Amino acid sequence: HALAEGDRTDLTIPEEDARIATLRQEIAGNWGTREIRSERPTPLDEVRSGLIVFEESLWTAVPAYLRAVDSALLRHTGRRLPAGATPVRFGSWIGGDRDGNPNVTPDVTRKACLYARWMAAHLYLRDIDRLRDELSIESAGPALMALAGQGSEPYRKVLRDVRKRLVITRDWIDAALRDEGTPAPPPDAYVTPEELVRTLSLCAESLRETGHQVIADGRLADVLRRLDTFGVTLAPLDIRQEADRHTQALDALSRAAGNGSYTDLDDDGRIAFLMNGLTGEVPRFPTTVSPSPEVQDVLDTFKLIAVTHPGSLGAYVITMTSQASDILAVEYLQRAAGVPRPLRVVPLFETSRDLTNASAILDKLLALDWYRQRIDGRQEVMIGYSDSAKDVGRLAAGWALHKAQEGVVETCRNHDVAVTLFHGRGGSVGRGGGPTHLALMSQPPGSVDGTLRVTEQGEMIQALFGLPDIAQRTMEVYTTGTLEAWLTPASPPPDEWRARMDTLASAAQVAYRETVYDDPRFLDYFHAATPEAELAELNIGSRPARRRQGSSVGSLRAIPWQFAWTQTRLLLGAWLGVEAALSAAIARGERDELRRMYREWPHFQSALQLIEMVLAKTDARIAAEYDRRLVPEHLRPLGEDLRGRLASAIQCVLEVTGHADMLESNPVIRRSIDVRNPYVDPINLVQVELLRR
Repeated sequence: HALAEGDRTDLTIPEEDARIATLRQEIAGNWGTREIRSERPTPLDEVRSGLIVFEESLWTAVPAYLRAVDSALLRHTGRRLPAGATPVRFGSWIGGDRDGNPNVTPDVTRKACLYARWMAAHLYLRDIDRLRDELSIESAGPALMALAGQGSEPYRKVLRDVRKRLVITRDWIDAALRDEGTPAPPPDAYVTPEELVRTLSLCAESLRETGHQVIADGRLADVLRRLDTFGVTLAPLDIRQEADRHTQALDALSRAAGNGSYTDLDDDGRIAFLMNGLTGEVPRFPTTVSPSPEVQDVLDTFKLIAVTHPGSLGAYVITMTSQASDILAVEYLQRAAGVPRPLRVVPLFETSRDLTNASAILDKLLALDWYRQRIDGRQEVMIGYSDSAKDVGRLAAGWALHKAQEGVVETCRNHDVAVTLFHGRGGSVGRGGGPTHLALMSQPPGSVDGTLRVTEQGEMIQALFGLPDIAQRTMEVYTTGTLEAWLTPASPPPDEWRARMDTLASAAQVAYRETVYDDPRFLDYFHAATPEAELAELNIGSRPARRRQGSSVGSLRAIPWQFAWTQTRLLLGAWLGVEAALSAAIARGERDELRRMYREWPHFQSALQLIEMVLAKTDARIAAEYDRRLVPEHLRPLGEDLRGRLASAIQCVLEVTGHADMLESNPVIRRSIDVRNPYVDPINLVQVELLRR
């Protein structure tokens, strides 16, 4: 704010002095503040941090964004955004994502839902107080007068009752947070948004009836738009769990019921077992079972889903989905737990193998009459960018993701089912990140049908939604990109380009895996050259750095994998394999055809532009300094080889793009990197010395 204030030309000398003093105070305060928490945050700490973004930014940004959409529609079509419609909604899995995180318990999830409801009630209370100050108007329509009763200031009378009910709602949530269970809400609490919407809509209609349209279109319209977007739960919480945990739970239940081992069944056998419970007698969790703590956690989670108030929960996302029975397993467990309104079940395909099999898995599912009726004409499918890139490298993973989307769309179309693709993008390019509009425009034709789900994770939440103006811009970019990809999809590429991409991806995958998974020196080199172990000790998040015990790359999460290489400025996980694929293709005389693909095919163009951006951020000199100071002598040849391959990757990308310098076509990012590097370089050198010590 102090920086923005400096753009004013009418500041007096005292005002400018005060502005500079404010800047100095902010800088001094930040300089003296510890950068990393002294204790590891709990999942509920993370929930509270996420809610701050809603309170400080999105609560302001969403009405502004919707006003802009409404204005654009009116200007270009003569029609306004319909009442009750909002193009963007928010969800969360902070406090619901238990994939490899033992700290996320059923009670954490329960409290996460309650915190979100509390924040919504708190923010609506603030809005209603401001509306009561504003709506001192005497004239009202007959419906509102009937609701307000006799006397003056009818709007304030009605809003006073709304305020009382919001206070009752907040008090109920406070009591629930103190209780181990969730007490039943009192009759006057707002458990769903319909009554609140109805009352405020009545106020808006009354204002229009009495000639106060301009007031109806102001703060009151903003509150109604917030209700359309956030409801009374702010952001429905997704539950996320690994497929194997459901298998373990079903095996324990099957054995306890005397039906033998569920784990020993193949996919078809499991489907038959599950469909028997889904279409026949309602299964129930046996009371005699004494499961392991892991199985008990799964069962308790489904019991929690059964008693959670409507609107608080969104989807149930299954990590590491590898077969059709994985999806039906969650449907079965919801029925066995007595969930009155089952959550939609979303398979997450993330490894290279599972992405390849995604369409066949969905085909098997959609062939079941019961399942097609259950999803009511729309299937949501999540595709994971982070683990697939760690598995086979960024280039090969990008092509596998592209083909998986094509297969999913075609399979759903064959079964006359609509599909919403849920993109599990991370922040860095190695985890599927990158400019949003570029990513949307490079999607396969037909994969964006007007609906889209995207994750924004970790540091990207603050970067894209931390300030109201930037949050509004982010929503506008998503809206524009989705509309453009939906209404003006790119033409499918020629078959020969697809074949060439298959060859490139295969060569990149082989080169990547030969180094990362097959070279016996690599793991020791990775541990020595990067601060991977130190990153795991930082108190940044509640989730462990590894899904399971061990020191292998496979057990490491994608985030610390990418972060470790970012620290050394080698950024290996985002480009390795590209140099082998492109240099082989150029050697075969395919350079001119690759250039044509780059110019005319959005997917290939997007892939190379993102890799070019990563390569522009690398610095082989800095990476060499990490090796010189930290890596044992017998492992240094591997580092030299990797830096040589980095140089080859840069040369090959320039050759295909036709650029003389990296990021020649993106001067804004080029300048950003050039401005930043003189500050980052000495920090790298300090880090090397600290790691050496």
